[in-house]
Amino acid sequence: MTGGSGDIGTAIAKALAASGADVVISYAGDARRAEATVSAVQQLGRKSAAVQLDQRDQNSIKSCVAEVTGAFGRVDILVNNAAWNIGIPFRQLDDLTADIWDRLLETNLRGPFLLSQAFATELRRHKRGRIVNIASIAGITPAGSSIGYACSKAALIHLTHCLAVALGPDVSVNCVAPGLVEGTRMADRVPEELKKGARAQTVLGKTGSADDIAQQVVTFCRADSVTGQTVVVDGGMPVGMR
Repeated sequence: MTGGSGDIGTAIAKALAASGADVVISYAGDARRAEATVSAVQQLGRKSAAVQLDQRDQNSIKSCVAEVTGAFGRVDILVNNAAWNIGIPFRQLDDLTADIWDRLLETNLRGPFLLSQAFATELRRHKRGRIVNIASIAGITPAGSSIGYACSKAALIHLTHCLAVALGPDVSVNCVAPGLVEGTRMADRVPEELKKGARAQTVLGKTGSADDIAQQVVTFCRADSVTGQTVVVDGGMPVGMR
């Protein structure tokens, strides 16, 4: 699983471990938090390791695949959770530079594609492979931290559809699209007034949770007849219902 040092990544890692999976996580720079996630998985009785990965770099991806398959012998699940964002209001078009756009798309779209491509042979081998992509409600409705972020997540949702066609019947490919996830470091940076507004838009009166995202990942991994699907976890915002 990529992005294992964050709050959502840790929740997913622990949920997979509790369901009987050994878990390798990747991290970009925060080795301390990555090791904390590894320790949490090991406390649940499963094998775990952390691998540094720059998913914008094909050589880094190649090294990651070799390290993971060499250490664990087989790979059945790939969770593309790592992403990058930056806050640029939609109307501030000039602030969304070409370099920022490229970094968003390279990290949030190109990276998951290259990782899926690199692990495809291994995932196909036992004919029960699983890929779960973590997108965003911003990929469904024009919202989120920036236009570039929203477009990258919309493209990731469609990449889910395309990979489901490309890798079936041996690998299922599904997607979880969170809204605001309170209780995470990212949500802690959101002003309380905005969080209050987000809650007010949901039919459940609360936003999504990292645990619900994690359990949906596990559900996709267990399912034998579900592929190409996206489930929104956001407390029930009407803009995400479809």
